[in-house]
Amino acid sequence: MLNEAGARLRVDELRRELEEHNYRYYVMDKPTIEDWQYDKLMRELEELEKQYPQLIASYSPTQRVSGAPRAGFVEVRHMKPMLSLTNAFNEGEIRDFHNRVLQVSREDRVEYVLELKIDGLAVSLYYEDGILKRGATRGDGETGEDVTENLKTIRSVPLRLPNWKHRLEVRGEVFMPKAAFLKLNEARSEAEEQLFANPRNAAAGTLRQLDPRITAARGLDLFAYSLGFSENLKLTTHKEVLDFLQKEGFRVNLENRVLDDPETLLDFCNQWQEKRFSLPYGIDGMVLKANQLSLQEEMGATGKSPRWAVAYKFPPEQTETRLKNIFISVGRTGVLTPVAEFEPVQLAGTTVSKAALHNEDYIRDKDIRIGDYVLVHKAGDIIPEVLAVLLDKREGTEQPWSMPAECPVCGSPAMRITGEAAARCTNMACPARLWEGLVHFASRKAMDIAGLGPAVLRQLLSAHLIEDPADLYKLNQESLESLERMGEKSAGNLLNAIENSKKASQARLIFALGIRHVGSQIAKTLASRYGSLANLMRAEQEELLEIPEIGPSIAASLAEFFTNPHNRQVINKLAEAGIDINPAGTQAKENTLAGKTFVLTGTLAGYSRQEAQELLESLGGKVTGSISRKTNYLIAGENPGSKQDKAVALGVTVLDENAFADMIDKVSLKPL
Repeated sequence: MLNEAGARLRVDELRRELEEHNYRYYVMDKPTIEDWQYDKLMRELEELEKQYPQLIASYSPTQRVSGAPRAGFVEVRHMKPMLSLTNAFNEGEIRDFHNRVLQVSREDRVEYVLELKIDGLAVSLYYEDGILKRGATRGDGETGEDVTENLKTIRSVPLRLPNWKHRLEVRGEVFMPKAAFLKLNEARSEAEEQLFANPRNAAAGTLRQLDPRITAARGLDLFAYSLGFSENLKLTTHKEVLDFLQKEGFRVNLENRVLDDPETLLDFCNQWQEKRFSLPYGIDGMVLKANQLSLQEEMGATGKSPRWAVAYKFPPEQTETRLKNIFISVGRTGVLTPVAEFEPVQLAGTTVSKAALHNEDYIRDKDIRIGDYVLVHKAGDIIPEVLAVLLDKREGTEQPWSMPAECPVCGSPAMRITGEAAARCTNMACPARLWEGLVHFASRKAMDIAGLGPAVLRQLLSAHLIEDPADLYKLNQESLESLERMGEKSAGNLLNAIENSKKASQARLIFALGIRHVGSQIAKTLASRYGSLANLMRAEQEELLEIPEIGPSIAASLAEFFTNPHNRQVINKLAEAGIDINPAGTQAKENTLAGKTFVLTGTLAGYSRQEAQELLESLGGKVTGSISRKTNYLIAGENPGSKQDKAVALGVTVLDENAFADMIDKVSLKPL
């Protein structure tokens, strides 16, 4: 056991080591240790900070993600204005810019630094005594919004600088890598949330999340590209600025060049116009900056833009093709999405032949017809999109399109609720919905059936061993062993996981059904209010609307789902298979812990952390990750750490495990 002095030395050593590994992994893309080794170092640091909370510092690697949402953003003033670049759209405008720079420099040749123009949003990072004190958006150039906690979640943002202890403003571009953008939109599509149009919009929306934990989960990154205010820093060129930033631990885009010949400069820009699609992030042009800082100062700026720099914007890549057909794709929640099928074209480095047309209104507004010549592009260089119809190429044989009245797969009615854009298949057992619905049913937040992944489910469907979620509970050892790569042990483990899933909470069961608009949190609210799936099925739409969290869309969706005979049949089969849809002695109830906020800390003997959280939430309580004056109770198990000290200091009621159990006994469901 280290004393405080020894702990302080070890904490400093661990922080330096973790910062170095963060830099190697997130900035240089050259990790030198395995993930488990990194995690071991982080756990040691966390334990020491729990043991000695007085050693916790804002720049510690453990403080990257805040434990609680903030109420809102405040405005902050930049120490030096953040200017926006003037755009150039062709080679002639680049030559004009070059001539203006030559005129001021009074030289025959001028050096420029050429950098990729990252398609993101500009931010400013302010350091004092080498510690990150504040991060802000550009805003109007003079003032921006304080997004420090969100910027701290970006692993390529140093929380402290190893060598520089003077005041410093670092300017950078926050962006979302293409892979992270696709993953985010897939998750939003699954939850029936509006999709982000492109990575830049996604990055902007993510950086302004009030809950930093959401920001942390979305995979933002940052390239540092310049300085704002600096104190006691003697540099002469912009290239030296980039080298300084890299030395201090910032991620700097290495695809930069120092050039002094206009023809070579333009050739470099044109090369990247062709190569940009191979990058794992989006760029929309090149940035040209006079390299000499003295020349930058002499040229100055207009009201909003520097005269010594320009952004050369790449023209959007668009092409025309002929639309051959419009077919329907049916998603997990039954949404009927029209998809354009057109003659294949090359876009952003790949061959494209399909693009989602979103809904019937989108097609009608653009007057898209089968046989039309259309203009297509990739939004954010990623998502194929039909931009417009080339009306001047119409021949009179083009065919208008309308949404079918029935699901093209199962023949069930395609319904469109007033106020919604999407038409839907209402049949839960629709084959087109089945696979995705089963993947959702078995997922971790739903029935949590370990080993029942997408590939296994495809095999089960192909072998006609299942037709709906209830059939999972009829599987046996022999049928599972007939699947490819499924041995005796694997089959036994999967059967055990399926059997264990019968113990899932009513909230998980409700969420597993895949009712549109009903995410895991709404499922918890419904389970808390009604006690069981059986009670929820009997609820009237008007009654549902009395619950504060339930709006008209959710209430209508629930009513539609439970009145569908196919869905009720599947639920009955689940009950027959051993899923308890009406646990003994449950009844509809009010949220008995509604309005109460809890924090969990330490190790509980009778519950896992997840089980305790779900239990509190099922009774209407809210569980957060950090202690504040708004916390009502701290549930403290063994080795509670610093949270208990903070709770006592703030006057928050602390309950040990026995007191927690007594509270649950008093408010839990009573027999009918």
